[in-house]
Amino acid sequence: MRVEFEVLGPVTARDAAGRPIPLKGPRHRAVLARLLVARRRVVPVPRLVADLWEDEPPAGAVLALRTFVAALRRALEPDRPPRTPARLLVTEGPGYALRADPGTVDAERFSSAVAAATTPDALAAALALWRGPAYADVADAPWARAERTRLGELRLHAVERRAALLLDRGSAAEAVPDLDAHVTEHPWREDGWRLLALALYRSGRQGDALAVLRRARTLLVEQLGVDPGPALRRLEADILAQAGSLAGGGTVERVWEETAAAYDRTVAGGSRARLESTVGLLRELALTGGAGLLAARGHRPSAVAAAEELGDPELTARVIGAYDVPAIWTRVDDPEQAARVVAAAERTLAALPPDAAPAARARLLATIAVEVRGAPTERAGVAAREAVALARELGDARLLAFALNGLFMQTFDRAGLAGRRDGIGAELVALAARHGLPAYEILGHLIRMQAHAARGDFPGADRHAAAADRLAERHDRPLVAVFTQWYAALRRAERGPVAEAEAAYRAAAERLSGAGMPGLERGLLPLALLCLRIRHGLPWEDPAAAGEEPDWGPYAPWTHPLLLLARGADTEAAAALRALPPPPRDLLYEAMWCLTAKAAAAVGDRETLHRARTALAPAAGELAGAGSGLLTLGPVTGWL
Repeated sequence: MRVEFEVLGPVTARDAAGRPIPLKGPRHRAVLARLLVARRRVVPVPRLVADLWEDEPPAGAVLALRTFVAALRRALEPDRPPRTPARLLVTEGPGYALRADPGTVDAERFSSAVAAATTPDALAAALALWRGPAYADVADAPWARAERTRLGELRLHAVERRAALLLDRGSAAEAVPDLDAHVTEHPWREDGWRLLALALYRSGRQGDALAVLRRARTLLVEQLGVDPGPALRRLEADILAQAGSLAGGGTVERVWEETAAAYDRTVAGGSRARLESTVGLLRELALTGGAGLLAARGHRPSAVAAAEELGDPELTARVIGAYDVPAIWTRVDDPEQAARVVAAAERTLAALPPDAAPAARARLLATIAVEVRGAPTERAGVAAREAVALARELGDARLLAFALNGLFMQTFDRAGLAGRRDGIGAELVALAARHGLPAYEILGHLIRMQAHAARGDFPGADRHAAAADRLAERHDRPLVAVFTQWYAALRRAERGPVAEAEAAYRAAAERLSGAGMPGLERGLLPLALLCLRIRHGLPWEDPAAAGEEPDWGPYAPWTHPLLLLARGADTEAAAALRALPPPPRDLLYEAMWCLTAKAAAAVGDRETLHRARTALAPAAGELAGAGSGLLTLGPVTGWL
């Protein structure tokens, strides 16, 4: 049963239907709150006792704690059969942990939403999660203070950021009421005063803007004994001078609306120019975040079909090839759509006239190379190399970057090719930096991050992850953080401790939700947690034994034998191994072979072990799975 937890106000829990779950008395709520503050980490029993009874714990404190935990378990999992392990509030090692599912704690949803938000409406939706002060039931508890402060500060930041976004889009008057309430409640927030004065000025209320700044000065001087900071002083001077720089705000929105209106007036509906412009817009939309990526992907087949209907192969080539969205993951998000795009590209190649522009042919070939992933074919490999050669001849930097992306996707014909991919990444970084192609510069750094991680050069991988993050922040590319946060979890997994690495992986998995990348998301978290425990030589049990049924996604065939072994079904595991196909040739190729080898060693399947060794041998100098930038099973040498 899915349970939702709310801490942005009084601590509550709700069942899958949204009904409140009765939590009994204040001590029960305090136990639940303390475990939620720990964010899925284990809290030892002595720590819990000390936190619940801040003065002198009574003699029966441990027994009382167990009673509270038992009552909470009954409330949170009412349908759990007797004597079966709890799934949510679990006993682990020296204490207890609340293993809340990703996305079920409102504070985590709020934090993720604020980090990903790029519009005032998105921030308003995040702020609507608040029902009062965070952890209101335990407001005086010292152990809740840091988390309450963190969440409260993030809320204030979200209020101010929403106001700034409203100002940016020209909705200054809309920002005024919330900012007025904000500075009244938090009069020491100088940025709040600055935004309020700016919003008033842009609403045509110059006098009110100056009055606000003077009110801020009075409060700061009389009650804190400090003068306003440079930002407030500069704003007051600019308002008095009616500086042109204060207009700001809605200019971008106004330019967009006016340009779009002019385009609609002058470019006929159904024209070829409109179709090509639409595909360019889809390409940019795909880079804006999860919602944009999903929308762009959904409209792309229609654009290709519309181009084919017009019967102009060169136009169709431009429409197909214009969607040159950089791709880092080696499993497509929509295999059926990818197959349709590849088929359309092949048809268009065959229909191109002999005198067609070479760039049109190169873009079709690069599209084929990018879309055929996880199962490299000779055709796709040839297409990638030909696209690169044509792009070099033409001297077209953007086309060459697209073709190099396709070449990257075709470097998985065997294990141990991290060095080759690093070379492609290095060329992409240099090319993109030279020609102002930030999306491809980011791609190059991510490729190099993966390649350095594969070879165990984590300082080098760190540098490329940081470079990708800097570029993403500068150019507003939120999806980059999905990969760099997963890489950070991989680093944590290598350093340990395991509990912290598990928490890092769960946090990274939350960022995947809504990222629009099902080809990456499905099955990744349980796979990462499995590999983490194997990497550190820890016992691993079938999640079904604990009442969990994780979705192993595309990795199910290679984890299934291990699941069977965990259940003691050795005969079935041996049969599953015999029927197991070779792993897909992608970024997790080596990792899947290692899982296969582990199961084969357990059942004595020497033939499968021989196949695994042959496949893994070329990667002897690498870390199994680390080339994904997501997880690792340790040095391939150890597996050999």
